[in-house]
Amino acid sequence: MSKPLSERKALIRLKKLKSDFKQRITGGYEYRAKSCLTCETQGACCLDAHFVNVHISRIEAVAIRRALSHLPEESQQKIYHRIDLTVEKYGLNTNGDTFAQNYACPLFEKGIGCLIHQTGKPVPCITHACYESSADLPPDELQIGQEKKIELLDEKTYGNSRAWLPLPLALRQGRH
Repeated sequence: MSKPLSERKALIRLKKLKSDFKQRITGGYEYRAKSCLTCETQGACCLDAHFVNVHISRIEAVAIRRALSHLPEESQQKIYHRIDLTVEKYGLNTNGDTFAQNYACPLFEKGIGCLIHQTGKPVPCITHACYESSADLPPDELQIGQEKKIELLDEKTYGNSRAWLPLPLALRQGRH
């Protein structure tokens, strides 16, 4: 087995992976989508508890917690309280098919938007946009391939593969 990758180096690689992926999605697909800024119901896709089931890896959870750590302490407390409420309200847990567990994203704030848009946005959120036609959507293989790269990064950093968890669970689990 190769030498483990430090978390610091893994976070740098994760940032680069996501930046490259965002450029690919933005340049190749997102120009065909409606801008979030012009949406009549901004945040509807992030707050739709029947739709959202974004899962993240351990290294992504670390990156998001670090992004949140740059916010004022009072904001952090409110966000982590919303994360706890989301886990409880939607009954999120690690049992069974976690991809069947939906929730409203606690990292979206009305009037502001995604609190981690620039600094820690998960791959499914980068991929998602308001496309008029399904023909305009990025192929699923792009997201799957990116998630495989992140999973390998996770394994190189932490030494084993861990199940990807719904975002609120992953953020709560690493904090408590």
